[in-house]
Amino acid sequence: MGICEGRTVIVTGAGRGLGREYALGFAAEGANVVVNDLGGALSGGGKDHSAADGVADEIRAAGGKAIANYEDVTDWDGAGRLVEAALGEFGGLDVVVNNAGIMRIVPFLEDTLENWDQTTRVHLRGHFCVSRRASDYWKSEHRAGRPVAARIINISSGAGLQGATGQAPYATAKGGIASLTLTLAVELADLGITVNAIAPTARTRMTSEFWPEQTAMPNEGFDFMDPANVAAALVWLGSEQSGHVTGCVFEVGGGMIALEDGWDLGPMIDRQRKWVPAEVGPAVDTLLARRKAPRPVWGS
Repeated sequence: MGICEGRTVIVTGAGRGLGREYALGFAAEGANVVVNDLGGALSGGGKDHSAADGVADEIRAAGGKAIANYEDVTDWDGAGRLVEAALGEFGGLDVVVNNAGIMRIVPFLEDTLENWDQTTRVHLRGHFCVSRRASDYWKSEHRAGRPVAARIINISSGAGLQGATGQAPYATAKGGIASLTLTLAVELADLGITVNAIAPTARTRMTSEFWPEQTAMPNEGFDFMDPANVAAALVWLGSEQSGHVTGCVFEVGGGMIALEDGWDLGPMIDRQRKWVPAEVGPAVDTLLARRKAPRPVWGS
């Protein structure tokens, strides 16, 4: 019996890459899977049901339980229908994996309002709509006295945690997802809902297009960039075994699982009085000399 036996999971953006591996990983551990994918292009346009259909068919062919779903996660009513699809087919919902996303590489000085709005809409609004719709269901279950062991797993990125050149809207959205994770973990805890995030490193449609050499499959040995490497940690977070873990952001890739420290106070000078501008420069220089070297911005 798998660690997610009988649990019902929604995975958004599950038609390809990491989302596909998450869906397959949950199914292998006994979960019922709603494979949600609009089937759009990497840049956000178009629709294609075959991506979701293919993953759902693959799960069922292996003896698992899955349905395909094509709702737009940024649509409030569509997110509601997505949750209803899980309830109607499997009688409940236990896990939401907010994986759907888009990305374009555009220098900030050439970026457009359209790209900014579309990118942040898919990532941030998409996470909000599906998480909120699912949480409304779990809230009703909690109020009815039925036990809730629900999980929201958000997908952030190293771009959001460290910044990334040419990806201002994407990095901003992914950073926002990390902050959303911390906030929801506190607000939803009393309902039996844990909220965590993964920042994956893997070969995907996004990374293969923009960084083909770095993500290429090796001729031999361990394939660090295989997206299947990331699935195990995410599936465990979706299980009942992870109930004591919430408000965490993990970086996962290859054979690595790392827990992010997040924003915390570093070196400090507290004068216990009001500063004057001329004093600030020397103080900042002292703090910079004391700090741990920051991780570089991706692409810098």
